[in-house]
Amino acid sequence: MILADLSPQAYREAAEHLRALDADWAAHIAAVGPCLHHATPGREPYEALVRAIAYQQLHARAAEAILGRLLALFPHQAFPQPHQLLALSPVALRECGFSASKLATVQGIAQGRLDGVVPTQAEALGMADDALIEQLITLRGVGRWTVEMLLIYSLARSDILPVDDFGIREGYRRLKGLAKAPTPGQMRVLGQAWHPYRTVAAWYLWRA
Repeated sequence: MILADLSPQAYREAAEHLRALDADWAAHIAAVGPCLHHATPGREPYEALVRAIAYQQLHARAAEAILGRLLALFPHQAFPQPHQLLALSPVALRECGFSASKLATVQGIAQGRLDGVVPTQAEALGMADDALIEQLITLRGVGRWTVEMLLIYSLARSDILPVDDFGIREGYRRLKGLAKAPTPGQMRVLGQAWHPYRTVAAWYLWRA
């Protein structure tokens, strides 16, 4: 099992590491206060990915409504199993609010769980970050950012920096007073200085 330390003490150590980098980080952390990042480990990767796809490019309230309609089709369980999701007709999924593209993606995730491409929670806990990313982005409609959210929130990994995230790059631009946000490639290089606390660094950048 790959363990991540997300204890309050680890958050304090991460903040100290970042604060020591330069005056900009120190001022930002002082203004924001202690890191309050909260992961929700325990959710199966299959479920986490389906939920993430529902939220893509939508306001949270709209995504929650879509998921609510999906869950209403299975009133006696917390979340539909992959074979149950695949048994739903495309019309039923569209009526929940999934677009044609998202419909194909969530069905692909369900099939991926049955085929073993999407690991169980127990299997995922033993996989390295990059290995899990490379395996899951083979699924249609599942990009690196989606898997990074899985790593941060469902697997509680402590050293993840989603460099493709606009909020991360814009947060860094504001933190440093730059005219232009860094590219994902530049962000990846910059983030090496924040290892092994890149999840906490991301949390602070989102608040910039």
